[in-house]
Amino acid sequence: MKLTMELGHSGYDITVERGSLDRAAELLRLNRRVLVVSEPGVPAEYAARLLAQCPQGQGHLFAGGEEGKSLREVEGVLAALARHGFTRGDCVVAVGGGVTGDLAGFAASCYMRGIDFYNLPTTLLSQIDSSIGGKTGVNFGGVKNLVGAFHQPKGVLIDPDLLSTLPKRQIASGLAEAVKMAMTFDEELLSLLERTSPEDDLTEIIYRSLQIKKMVVEQDEKEQGLRRVLNFGHTLGHGIEGLGTGLYHGECVALGMLPMCTDVSLRRRLAAILARLGLPLTPPDRIDEVMALVMHDKKRQASGVLCVRCDKAGSYRMEQMDESALRRAYEEGFAL
Repeated sequence: MKLTMELGHSGYDITVERGSLDRAAELLRLNRRVLVVSEPGVPAEYAARLLAQCPQGQGHLFAGGEEGKSLREVEGVLAALARHGFTRGDCVVAVGGGVTGDLAGFAASCYMRGIDFYNLPTTLLSQIDSSIGGKTGVNFGGVKNLVGAFHQPKGVLIDPDLLSTLPKRQIASGLAEAVKMAMTFDEELLSLLERTSPEDDLTEIIYRSLQIKKMVVEQDEKEQGLRRVLNFGHTLGHGIEGLGTGLYHGECVALGMLPMCTDVSLRRRLAAILARLGLPLTPPDRIDEVMALVMHDKKRQASGVLCVRCDKAGSYRMEQMDESALRRAYEEGFAL
């Protein structure tokens, strides 16, 4: 299956196909210098299988994880590009999860003012969401994704076979992003997640989630309006994630969605879906720290934080919330 991101000169194809990693040379332009960026947590064979298709390929392993999502690691990628004599006609390929894509894409956006970038996501979370749309960046000063750029990939390969090595907890974390899409745009997808075994319909869940993300990005590439809806669950989720408790990104997003549901019955329905998927329902008991992190978020405005709220499945509305309103929503959201 193939989707095409329609962004004029910045458009690209998104291939959703089992076994597409081994067809990368057919689907991407790899007959040039290629830097394959990956991290230690990703099976080394994935990068090796891609490099075997690159006549002038080089590998680069960065530290990985949220700790490795830093300007220091970006400098390492840039140094590798310079050391191997990369030019504006060459490219970077990310093989890994969302952190790998964010970091490699940001480095590609900086090198010689921007070179081509391809994304081969290896986690469900990145296959569903972060691998498309062009958001790149790193953490800085304790704030998630504070430094970054919009740099659209030249192509994305989604190979569901690469998910076979992931533990169930990682799969559940990725499904949280599908729930986010469904809650705000597609009640049918929410019903699918409610009744099916995700493993049986994984390719369909990925494809339908990408259809939503594609539609949103095409209408609002630089997050001036509609694209902000994709932050549903992320305002409080980023605050929870910033505590450093070891919760995965998707788990934090799952928690962050509950207080943003204004209807109690909808919140209970969402909680049942999250529990069914193996996602947490109880946040760390550190509300003051979460609020401090949320109010320091890059999305904050003088009057508070613009939040995405959900009154009905498949719909959304935007609401400016100050700290007291966010605190109240947080306290009520987990009183299930």
